[in-house]
Amino acid sequence: MPKSISKKREPYDLVSNALVAFFAVLNLFPLYWLITSSLKNSADVVKMPPDWFPASITFDNYIDVFRNQPALRWTFNSLFVSGVSTVLVIIVGAMAAYAFSKLTFKGRNVIFVIFISSLMIPKEIMIVPLFRIIQDFGMVNELGGMIWPNVATAFGVFLLKGFFDATPDALREASRIDGAGEWRTFAQIMLPIIKPGIGALFILNFVQVWNDYLWQMVVGQEKNMKTLMVGTATLMQDLNPNYAYKMAGATVAAIPMLLIFLLFQRYFTHGMTAGAVKE
Repeated sequence: MPKSISKKREPYDLVSNALVAFFAVLNLFPLYWLITSSLKNSADVVKMPPDWFPASITFDNYIDVFRNQPALRWTFNSLFVSGVSTVLVIIVGAMAAYAFSKLTFKGRNVIFVIFISSLMIPKEIMIVPLFRIIQDFGMVNELGGMIWPNVATAFGVFLLKGFFDATPDALREASRIDGAGEWRTFAQIMLPIIKPGIGALFILNFVQVWNDYLWQMVVGQEKNMKTLMVGTATLMQDLNPNYAYKMAGATVAAIPMLLIFLLFQRYFTHGMTAGAVKE
C-alpha cells in the first residue's frame, strides 16, 4: 500500500478501533454488573446511586446458593443435557448432511427442502404434542425427555451440508478407488475435513440447549430434575427477594457458557467463515 494512502487511513483506523473498543466495553458491562452485584449484599445492589465498584466483597451469596439449593445437581443436569444433546446432534446431523450432499437418491432435493422448512416452525407451537409424546414414553422428569426432542435438528443438517458441499468430490472418488466403503469414507475422510463446521455447530447447539428454558421447565417438574437455568429462575419467585443472592445464581448459570465460548472460539470463528466459501 502506498505511503500516502496509508497515512490517510491512519485517522480512520484510529476512530474505527476506538468505536469497536467502546462498543465492546458497552456489551461487556451487563456481565461486569452481574458479577460485581453477586459479590455485594442485597442492600448494596439496589442502592442509589449505585456503587460501580463493590465497597466490600463477600462470597456468602455463592455459598448460600450451593447450600440452600441443589445447585450442583442443577449444574450436572444442564451439562449432561446440553453435552449429550450436542454430541447426538453432531452425529445425526453429520450423517444426514453427508447423505444430502454426496449421495444420490430419489427425491433428495425435495426431502431436503421439506426438512429445512421445519426451521420456520416455532418450537412453542409443537410444545403440547411434543410433551404428550414424551409423557407417553414415560420420560417426564427424566433427562432423556429433555435430550431426545433436540437431537434431529434441521439447523445442524443445514450448517454441515454447506461444509460437505465445499469438499471436492474427487476425495470421495479417490477413497472409493482405494477400496474404502461409504462409512469409512465418511468417518475417516470427510469428517476430519469439516471439523471447523463441527466446532461451530457444537457451540451454537450447546448454547441453544443450555438456554432452552421453556422445554426444560415443562419436562423437569421435580426440584432435583431442574436444569441450572430453570433452577436459577425459581430463585426469583420470593416475595422479599435477595437480589445479590439471585445475581450469584445467574452468574453460576453464565460461567459455563463463557468457558465454552472461550475454549471453542477459534473453531466457531473459523467454522462460520469457512462454510460460507466454496473453492
